[in-house]
Amino acid sequence: MRELELLTPARTADIGIAAIDCGADAVYIAGPEFGARQAAGNPVGDIRRLCDYAHAFGSRIFATLNTIIYDGELEAACRMMAELQEAGADAIIIQDMALSPAGLQLSGAAPGLRIPLHASTQCAIRTPRKAALLEKLGFSRLILERELSLEQIRKIRDAVSCELEFFVHGALCVCYSGQCYISESIAGRSANRGSCIQACRALYDLEDENGKKLLTGKPLLSLKDLNLKDRLEALADAGVSSFKIEGRLKSISYVKNIVRDYSIALDNLVAKYPDKYRRASYGKTAGGFTPMPEKTFNRGYTSLFIDGSRGQWASEDAATSLGEIIGRAELLSRDASRFRIRPAKAGLKLNNGDGLCFVTSGNDVTGFRADVCDGLTVKCKPVPGLKDGAVLYRNIDTAFEKALDTDMPHRRIAVSLQVSVAEDGRQLFIDAVTEDGRHCTVSSPENLETAKNPENMERTIVAQLSKTSGRYSFSVLPFRSDVLPFLPVAAVNSLRREVAEKIDAMPCMSRPLHKGRIAQEILTSRPIDGQEITYRENLANCRAEALASALGAASTEDAYELSHKPGAELMRTKYCIRYQYGRCPARHRQHWPSKLFLENNGRRFPLGFDCSRCEMSVMDSE
Repeated sequence: MRELELLTPARTADIGIAAIDCGADAVYIAGPEFGARQAAGNPVGDIRRLCDYAHAFGSRIFATLNTIIYDGELEAACRMMAELQEAGADAIIIQDMALSPAGLQLSGAAPGLRIPLHASTQCAIRTPRKAALLEKLGFSRLILERELSLEQIRKIRDAVSCELEFFVHGALCVCYSGQCYISESIAGRSANRGSCIQACRALYDLEDENGKKLLTGKPLLSLKDLNLKDRLEALADAGVSSFKIEGRLKSISYVKNIVRDYSIALDNLVAKYPDKYRRASYGKTAGGFTPMPEKTFNRGYTSLFIDGSRGQWASEDAATSLGEIIGRAELLSRDASRFRIRPAKAGLKLNNGDGLCFVTSGNDVTGFRADVCDGLTVKCKPVPGLKDGAVLYRNIDTAFEKALDTDMPHRRIAVSLQVSVAEDGRQLFIDAVTEDGRHCTVSSPENLETAKNPENMERTIVAQLSKTSGRYSFSVLPFRSDVLPFLPVAAVNSLRREVAEKIDAMPCMSRPLHKGRIAQEILTSRPIDGQEITYRENLANCRAEALASALGAASTEDAYELSHKPGAELMRTKYCIRYQYGRCPARHRQHWPSKLFLENNGRRFPLGFDCSRCEMSVMDSE
């Protein structure tokens, strides 16, 4: 039976705890340094607190250490890995090959490190050959590129035996992971060091070689958000075991809403195939708010390339979240501080404080608060640029946000109770077994009086033992006895609480993670013999370079990220502007010129089109 894991993001330990409560099987979170989101670091003590909470449900915590590492940082990175292991982290996600299992073995660093290591999506894993190499380097899990199709995933599955993880929801980088250098080129801030300026969300003009503008002021590199909730079954069938939600910078309300939505979907998949799949952690999550992903930050949704075909992937209207369309503005006052909404559909309910927005003619997004709502009439501060007929979106629904904050689901581990009675009927015994296999026994005091009405006593025992206590839900297995001890309700409740306390004192029997193994011949067989290493390999330190040489790289010259020259490729994408706007020479009747440029703030970036691979490149300014 295969385990299916819902892996969710956390900017902080408290967000991680909320994710566990909402049904996460695992959480990924950054430690103090070297995470690919500089604004999402956490002290090791917070990681420990999150691990303690998660492990009570058999959930796992994966620490992100997925930036490239410079020579002067290697020792600190190894120390942090050891600290994260000691804090209870179940795996570490890394990008830099100096910290791979083979890289650590070659250098002799971190000899006490036993924690599984996962190859980050920043490793640009999109071919069976690359996947097989990383498995041989000792990685126990591979986090695949988002742009892969089901067919490509299956080929990778056939090539490796380690776990496969795949993004199913959240923001999309337009570039192949780990190989985007536009932020570093523009601002000296490296995406591979966690400080991306998100240039793909900026507004650009599209020009021909003569400077003629074909498109003006559009987020031409900004993609919609990924949503594969309806494709979980197909992904599982293709070999994916871990379904990953993006969003380590997202709010707690985002995490709660999306995690709950996907947890329900994964529960439904497991219920459909109970002999084939099971969840990777324990505890059933029930009750609480009803998830509504359309009310959470998104740029519109896409399934990207999962079916091996192209679609309209770009968020053409805006590079940020607009929310749900609610209607059009009408009957505006002169300063647009009062207006009515003509609803897009019946039943629209507005709340005081809702966040509204609209897109201006210049593709800017203007947001404002609906301070007072009287039916469909809104009073607010004056809104410059709001005009009659403007399409309005709601990006903050205060009633829904309140539900996320106050109406949380409950996650409880199932415990089966077997009740038995002493031969003389004057003592009660309870054997408890949790769904993860923990066992304990409790008993009532000896020599109690026997119940005058055994049938009523049995009903009382079953009713009180079947309640919840702490993180456990109890069910009583059928039992029968002609004579029972008399126990007050308070005494039965005390026995139930004693069971919960004893179970709490035992660690949850979490299912073991797959552990990677370095292929013994990997450092002697030179599996990439003769391959030229370029800056796209992101070799930023001597240990990573030594590993590349040991594997047979022909040259590591110019292999550092910062060493690429003007005119170099800044990003390569599966997304194509020509296809998006109906100008693909292979598929559409109308074509744009072959030489196209993106322009922003006086900088022109040439575009390249590799039609044989159906890929587009953005080049550095010449």
